[in-house]
Amino acid sequence: MLQLLVSGCARGLRAGVGVRGLLPLHPASPATGLGNPGLSPSRQASNTPRNQPPKADFVARSVGICSMMRLPVQASPEGLDAAFIGVPLDIGTSNRPGARYGPRRIREESVLLRPANPSTGALPFQSLMVADLGDVNVNLYNLQDSCRLIREAYQKIVAAGCIPLTLVLGAWRVAVLGHGPVGLVHVDAHMDTADKALGEKLYHGSPFRRCVEEGLLDCKRVVQIGIRGSSLTLDTYSYSRSQGFRVVLAEDCWLKSLVPLMGEVRQQMGGKPIYISFDIDSLDPAYAPGTGTPEIAGLTPSQALEIIRGCQGLNVVGCDLVEVSPPYDPFGNTALLAANLLFEMLCVLPKVTVV
Repeated sequence: MLQLLVSGCARGLRAGVGVRGLLPLHPASPATGLGNPGLSPSRQASNTPRNQPPKADFVARSVGICSMMRLPVQASPEGLDAAFIGVPLDIGTSNRPGARYGPRRIREESVLLRPANPSTGALPFQSLMVADLGDVNVNLYNLQDSCRLIREAYQKIVAAGCIPLTLVLGAWRVAVLGHGPVGLVHVDAHMDTADKALGEKLYHGSPFRRCVEEGLLDCKRVVQIGIRGSSLTLDTYSYSRSQGFRVVLAEDCWLKSLVPLMGEVRQQMGGKPIYISFDIDSLDPAYAPGTGTPEIAGLTPSQALEIIRGCQGLNVVGCDLVEVSPPYDPFGNTALLAANLLFEMLCVLPKVTVV
């Protein structure tokens, strides 16, 4: 099952979060006049009708309960190939809070999305059973407990065979369980490989150091793209490079297409499992101001598309889109961009029909 995770949690929380359970936005329902076929008891039959986002030709975009792309909401991951999931948590962030509101705003903006991708030829809803699993029930007063709760929720999702795509918070340490060490395409302004902050080892700047320590990464198949910004020291990239990560600085991406870079990345990743982790602050704040730790001189939306589309054909076992903080972008441009990037991630998942 592929999973698109809508999360409001700071990236540090994805270092291992667990949840009491998933709280559906509304229960799954049989086929209705809104154009959503009922959920199938089995995703194995090729002739089984699959969920489809309602068409604006027949259903006004302002109609319906707020779910990702107005897909059905399901309480259980059983029978799904892919699912959107929210983790509305931001108590691990170091600067501007507000990412707990990210999943809801991304869902709101996703109403504009349509089911086909003419640019890549991808038709994800023709080959995958997709739904929205609602939000993880986090504990806003206890980060460690939230980690436990998210872990428990994601273990159920992974056990159901779901590939996760997370919006705003990444619970990817759980999402990759069972795959062995995985490759990583990490798009971000920051390395997220710090050790501690204020004495705490679990926060949004430390997830990938924790992942290295837990043996979750195939370090020779890790690439970090878009890194930039001021730092406490001049050797800020030393940890990543010492682990064997490939570090692509933002200035190495300026004013150029990233298609050649992604050709090299595909060769580096090979056919083994990989995870895509995309921090919205990798983009220049001119395009995505609604985030907690903005850095100037970032990537463009077109480069973001080149990176994600460059992962087509790879063995993607999970994705996330993190750190959308709506209070810092009242016009919703950041959330709209995030919703589109999540759709692009869905389109590059294995088994997606491409014509």
